[in-house]
Amino acid sequence: MSNPGSKPLDDFQRQEDQRTAQLEEQLQSLQAEIQNLKSVMEDMRGYIKRLEEERERSLAYPHIEAVILDVLPNGNYVVKSSTGPNFLVVSSPELNKEQLKPGTRVALNQRGSTIVDVLPPSQDVFVRLMEVEERPNVSFSDVAGLDEQISLIREVVELPLQKPELFREMGIEPPKAVLLYGPPGCGKTLLARAVASETKATFISLVGTELVQKYVGEGARLTRELFELAKKKSPSIVFIDEIDAVAGKRVDASLSGEREVQRTMMQLLAEIDGFDPLGNVKIIGATNRVDILDPALLRPGRFDRLIEIPLPNKAGRREILQLYLRKVRAEGVDPGVVADMTEGMSGADLRDLVTEAGMTAIRNDRKVIASRDIMTALEVVKRRKQRMQDVGYIRRT
Repeated sequence: MSNPGSKPLDDFQRQEDQRTAQLEEQLQSLQAEIQNLKSVMEDMRGYIKRLEEERERSLAYPHIEAVILDVLPNGNYVVKSSTGPNFLVVSSPELNKEQLKPGTRVALNQRGSTIVDVLPPSQDVFVRLMEVEERPNVSFSDVAGLDEQISLIREVVELPLQKPELFREMGIEPPKAVLLYGPPGCGKTLLARAVASETKATFISLVGTELVQKYVGEGARLTRELFELAKKKSPSIVFIDEIDAVAGKRVDASLSGEREVQRTMMQLLAEIDGFDPLGNVKIIGATNRVDILDPALLRPGRFDRLIEIPLPNKAGRREILQLYLRKVRAEGVDPGVVADMTEGMSGADLRDLVTEAGMTAIRNDRKVIASRDIMTALEVVKRRKQRMQDVGYIRRT
């Protein structure tokens, strides 16, 4: 006979067994789902790794240089690549969209043509090399025999840079550019360097031939970038030596090279016209041949202040000789007597004379320049000048 209390226990046991079976079944299902999620996670990790590798490849060099032409309403960009064609591209999410404006230089990756970097403004390496990094170590005290010229150039270049308020109060405009002209070796370059040193201005020096380029438009581009650098580095002085190489009188140009020189000169004129007379950029030109310059360069508003740097007179030669003799060991040398004997010589010739006298003393195993060394050197320098005149290197005055 069965126990009446055992039936509820059996029912309870069956229910517990069913619940245990259900839980075990749920556990197995969850374990299977976990395994499936682990597999999916591994796949996602592989996918993320591939995306990162793809991103690294897209950012890897080399890139294509381009310039933004237009920004579209949908956030895309029209760019002109350095290889020629235009592209419709997007930008990398890491970039600041405010930097991406028309005219901005950017870098595109080669695969997706996506903007991946913003590049600094372009500047030709030759233009950067024109800037004299160290301020010229020359002062007006190092320029002898040019007192009147020093006074003029300080008035038209140095004063507007240092005290522009004087001109504003008077209501007048100082010259934008000054032209120094005269025979070779008379101190044009030295005077320009002294101005740059005295005004504490950036000195950008070049020769006119450096703006004459082979390809169409290159000379004009260099000229434009040159004055952009001058504005950026202001206060600055742009010194163009031998300016006649790029600013000669215009004629009917039959050769492409002549037309390119004329294009460069027109760009130079346009840059000068665009300057504020009271701005922090001044231009000094120098030439030995003022007679061949184009009249457009010398009209008011451009190179309208002409300063002649002539051969030194007797007083000037005496000052120059005193200046150079102070820098060497010399005894018994009378600068006045030597000045009487050096008529027609330039400042460079007089410096050459003192140097040659020093070499003569060294050859004679002496450490002091004597008067006889000057006399010997004078004959050497005169013969050298005569030979150069005979072969046409020096124009007779």
